[in-house]
Amino acid sequence: MKFTKTIAATAVAALMSTGAMAQDIAVIVGSAQDGFWNMVKKGVDDATLMVEANGGTVNFLQTPNYDNFGPDLVSLIEQAVAQGVEGIAIPNWLPDSETSALQAAAEAGIVITSFNAGQGEMDKYGALNYFGSDEYLAGVAGGRYMADNGAKKIMCHIQNPGAVNLETRCKGVADGASEAGAEAYILRVPANLDQDMVGTSEAMKSEMIADPSIDAVITLAAWASDAAASSIDQLGKTGDVKLGTFDMSASVLKRIEAGTQAMAIDQQPYLQGFLATSMLFANLKFGTEIATQPVLTGPAIVDASNVGTAIEGVKLGAR
Repeated sequence: MKFTKTIAATAVAALMSTGAMAQDIAVIVGSAQDGFWNMVKKGVDDATLMVEANGGTVNFLQTPNYDNFGPDLVSLIEQAVAQGVEGIAIPNWLPDSETSALQAAAEAGIVITSFNAGQGEMDKYGALNYFGSDEYLAGVAGGRYMADNGAKKIMCHIQNPGAVNLETRCKGVADGASEAGAEAYILRVPANLDQDMVGTSEAMKSEMIADPSIDAVITLAAWASDAAASSIDQLGKTGDVKLGTFDMSASVLKRIEAGTQAMAIDQQPYLQGFLATSMLFANLKFGTEIATQPVLTGPAIVDASNVGTAIEGVKLGAR
């Protein structure tokens, strides 16, 4: 018995001295109904293999939808804190709701990593790093691309008004278009239309009927691009109204390949999930940090010139 106790004590001391206790982290994302997060989750899942191999755990948390988005996000942050996690990786779309909750988590000793959205807020709660696209620069690139390719009046559609990343994207689109000699305006629809293909398509169609000078549409999500393509087709304007979007899907890339959609702006969600998860865990486990801040995963324009490579990534569920 004495020998057994000695071995046990030695094992505990070794664990403590090497920091080998489990590091548990939570990754918090948006609606379970939003296919974008499937690509992020693939990155998180791949990073989780490394985390678990080193004794840690990853809890992937999603809001049920976007109807009560701010309060739902706060609830998930508080849930993660109550579960005793050591780290949280999370976008900050709604600072009015999220920032104070993340500040409280940081004060409780939790290390936070930002990804996808929240680059401008991260210093308020000492986030370790930001992994994602620069939303404003991405918007500028999109607006300029459409204008350089002949667009004169661009409609930028926001599916969740007030979300900082979405508002910033359309601000960039407007500025990029203006710099290239085109005009842009923002169509904000009620948040309950998010993921509603029919309702969103009808809203866009109404705008284009009311203003026939609209000759380009930029959406901020791949599903919304499908809705826009439907409305353009119903109006008999395929080929006349240029279509671009943030993010990608098989249907988006199929249209680009067929020549019925101009482009997509890729922010590489797989990398966002993979890097946010793995780098947060590595910091907790090994004390490592990336010297570059922020770490930008986009923007990158995907059009007819490089669509083939993107299609292969989509087949693997990572783009």
